[in-house]
Amino acid sequence: MSGTYSFLDVQAAITGPGGAFTIGGPNAANAEEGITIARGEDKNTMTMGADGSGMHSLHAGRHGTLAIRLLKTSPVNQMLMALYNFQTFSSANHGRNVIVVRNPISGDTTTARGCAFKKVPDLSYAKDGNTHEWSFDAIAIDTILGNGTPAI
Repeated sequence: MSGTYSFLDVQAAITGPGGAFTIGGPNAANAEEGITIARGEDKNTMTMGADGSGMHSLHAGRHGTLAIRLLKTSPVNQMLMALYNFQTFSSANHGRNVIVVRNPISGDTTTARGCAFKKVPDLSYAKDGNTHEWSFDAIAIDTILGNGTPAI
């Protein structure tokens, strides 16, 4: 059995103090590099004894980072910049975003909670238009991977 993947099916949204809007999917103008979700640490550490016995240590951490890459001309850049400015003005609003990335065709859903902007994207003005990479730190990331088959 073969499956099909298309970034066109991916949907992403951010919700937090000061706004809620789409950051991935139709009309978001995501760059070819799309969206990356990375875990902050391994879930396990294996420690070996001098006699060859071993021990596993299960880590509780679910933190990580998200990178949302947009074309320079994406209208989402302006919305994220306004949200960044609002949220970094006061610690009362900082680190309270929820970002959901899902693909309803494959059944994948990732929810990141306690998300904070890392920084404003680096800006480059050159012959060709560039991309903006918005990075977030997340306190907790939970993922459910689907079986790749659309629900009927």
